[in-house]
Amino acid sequence: MTRSTITLALLAALVGGCGSDDPITSDLDEVGSSEEALSSSSRPGMGAIPYNGGTMFRVWAPGAQRVWVAGEWNGWSTTAHELGNEFNGNFSGDISGANRWQKYQYVIQTAWGDKIWKSDPRATRVERSNGASIIHDSGHYQWSDGGYQIPPWNEMVIYEMHVGTFHDSPGGGPGHWHSAIAKLPHLQNLGVNVIELLPVSEFPGDFSWGYNPSFPYAPETAYGTPDDMKAFVNEAHRRGISVILDVVHNHYGPSDLPMWCFTGDCLGNGGHYFYTDWRANTPWGDTRPDYGRNEVRDYIKDSIHWWLNEYHLDGIRFDATKYIRTTNGSTALPPGFSLLQYVNNSIDGTQPWKISIAEDFGGGDSITKPTSQGGAGFDAQWDGSFVHPIRDAVIAQTDAGRDMNAVKNAITHGFNGQAFQRVIYTESHDEVANGKTRVPEAIWPGNAGGWHAKKRSTLGAALVMTAPGIPMIFQGQEVLEDGWWADSDPVDWNKAGYFPGIVTMYRDMIRLRRNWFNNTRGLQGGGVNVHHVNNSGKVIGFHRWKNGGAGDDVVVVANFSGTTYHNYNLGMPRWGMWRVRFNSDWNGYSPDFANTTTVDTDANGAPRDGMGQSANVTIGAYSVVILSQ
Repeated sequence: MTRSTITLALLAALVGGCGSDDPITSDLDEVGSSEEALSSSSRPGMGAIPYNGGTMFRVWAPGAQRVWVAGEWNGWSTTAHELGNEFNGNFSGDISGANRWQKYQYVIQTAWGDKIWKSDPRATRVERSNGASIIHDSGHYQWSDGGYQIPPWNEMVIYEMHVGTFHDSPGGGPGHWHSAIAKLPHLQNLGVNVIELLPVSEFPGDFSWGYNPSFPYAPETAYGTPDDMKAFVNEAHRRGISVILDVVHNHYGPSDLPMWCFTGDCLGNGGHYFYTDWRANTPWGDTRPDYGRNEVRDYIKDSIHWWLNEYHLDGIRFDATKYIRTTNGSTALPPGFSLLQYVNNSIDGTQPWKISIAEDFGGGDSITKPTSQGGAGFDAQWDGSFVHPIRDAVIAQTDAGRDMNAVKNAITHGFNGQAFQRVIYTESHDEVANGKTRVPEAIWPGNAGGWHAKKRSTLGAALVMTAPGIPMIFQGQEVLEDGWWADSDPVDWNKAGYFPGIVTMYRDMIRLRRNWFNNTRGLQGGGVNVHHVNNSGKVIGFHRWKNGGAGDDVVVVANFSGTTYHNYNLGMPRWGMWRVRFNSDWNGYSPDFANTTTVDTDANGAPRDGMGQSANVTIGAYSVVILSQ
């Protein structure tokens, strides 16, 4: 996880302002005895929760002497409403007249007697990253997605999306929820059934990848209101598409953090929410949450459940978990690992049908091993052992540089012997930025629409759709987006008109992966046998199956060379006629493709490749052929 918009220089400014926010009003010196000293609330929950006629406020402020709530309902008075001390670090109270959509902040009397303004760390709606919190009404939006069900893991096809650049025009503000809604018909026609959103928690400014969150509970204001986000999820569900969210808890900010030195006591580095010693350090600033504090652990857990419940989300992707379970990628941080277990146990205990995905790149089997067996308990994890060998194989400038044994290992790699504990891809937000480019651009710099770029980028995509795992593509991949991705560079949807056949190819591959026509069921199964590896000729063949038999057994033949092979012989798992379900060399996908004639083939030859039968297949250069019975 590398960030395009986070600078460590911001952290220095943050620390320099330790313990203070810009006040809404300037009458802090006049704070005295409260006009209404409240008893602590008996209502459950944390943050600002409206009820009929008022709002309950509860905030964790350890070490504070007193806490008031100032807001629009009381003219931002710093004396009108003091919260009751629960003597467990929390202050709470029921305030009549504080209603939904009104702005508020806390006024905190520190241990030294001075008063500071603070936004609510649990604010679920905000004015902006450095503005006031807003009382959010959870029940305002009227959902119409009742009965929607997330697809099983083995049927998922993920589309990674950044709201700000998915459907927008260059210049002006970023894309937003309603502009993204307008493009959902494209995704429905493409056949993806899961959208994975890059982080949408409120961040400073309007343009960001989203990996610098300031408010872990509140959606980014530049993208729209909470109801706008709900409308996006609702419409995706209506179209049969799940929505999962990338969440960031390996660090926060590092700027515009409401929880930073929240009670005025920085404890040497940021206060009670953060580690204050060497464990604070991350690659993105010294803002690692203190996973050893129960209140911080609940803050993180509750945030995740807030997104899952309030926004009807179907799962999460946990960013850079390596920097939660370790301090620097290698030194273990046991409270961080137990936090991951705690969160996953809480999801499995309440909503086990929702998926939890890790980006870890280092923990191996332990990340997706059940917590009962000492693992972190994630359902799946991104697999670097797939993306890097496959990208290397298709990007190499000469055929001699393509290693079929490395491709074989990428196809067969897995975690805990389970096919769908990994997410596989050739493009992601990290793989097309940070000094890297889109795959077509890497293949042919400056000519991403050229023949080699089209052939070999789709060759890699075909392996994504046919190898065991949960397949994922990145926004714009299906229209041959070029260059590299940035948070200010929207997808050029004109390319869908330039390369309509490539869009169709992605649609066809996704349909095969989802067993659209009930004749490629094996692509949803866990069985894989890479039985044919020709490293000199650069051809690889593998068998996929779920239960086996007609409509289930699938054979994939991939040609990583510039040579067209006629009557290429390889082993087949079953006797009889094998039908061509897909030929990536079809000129309907691109007019400059060779349209190599690849026909159904009869498996009645001699045993080969450890199989009882063999058959001849004709396959074009840099092409994939998919067959089934």
